[in-house]
Amino acid sequence: MTSPLGRLARRVLPGAAWRGLSALGWIDEADVPVGAVRFGTLRRVSPIARNFGLRRGRPVDRHYIERFLAAHAADIRGRVLEIADNEYTRRFGGGRVERSDVLHAAAGNARANLVGDLATGEGVPVGVFDCVICTQTLLCVYDVRAAVRTLCRSLRPGGIALVTLPGICQIARYDHGEWGDFWRFTDLSARRLFEEAFAADRVQVETHGNVLAAVAFLHGLTADELSLRELEARDPDYQVTITVRAANRGTA
Repeated sequence: MTSPLGRLARRVLPGAAWRGLSALGWIDEADVPVGAVRFGTLRRVSPIARNFGLRRGRPVDRHYIERFLAAHAADIRGRVLEIADNEYTRRFGGGRVERSDVLHAAAGNARANLVGDLATGEGVPVGVFDCVICTQTLLCVYDVRAAVRTLCRSLRPGGIALVTLPGICQIARYDHGEWGDFWRFTDLSARRLFEEAFAADRVQVETHGNVLAAVAFLHGLTADELSLRELEARDPDYQVTITVRAANRGTA
């Protein structure tokens, strides 16, 4: 129902003022009249840039992924496993990393020293890693529950899995063709998945994003095209990225 303030503002304010106040959150959505919204360059049925906007710059979801890893950098230590390459191991682990391992699903990746399958566990060492970094990977594993169990088994007692998952997101077209793009997640599905493999009190799940960040991400706009305030606003109904910190039994 339209508020008294909204009815008054509708009578006296021009459309541009409406849009400005609405963007600031000062006017309730019910007060925004039909036709007052201007889509501008977003009024199109194809994205501004495909492939997450990688050719334009840093994708929106990478802002959340990298902030998460930076916040938990102290966990990236000892023997660390990362998927496909070790960029984040090197960037966030630094001198705390004693050995860096890279897992890939198929032979031929020169950056990987391990070839293995997260779903079956084949080729993935058991009980040896102090930390596993698994960013935007589980969407490509059909048996995702088995993959989470593999991550847990690969950790030493006290080891930490740092995992990121896509929420609102376009299809990863390259992965779709190579090994499959099967899943999008919510905080509830992420929590259920990880609490099946890890103790519930060792699992921390957070969501990141809002409607503006989601729209920008779907259009392939970059994190640098939004302000930090716009990126960091959290709306649990618009989950762009879900992050999980899961500790194997044995941590304090």
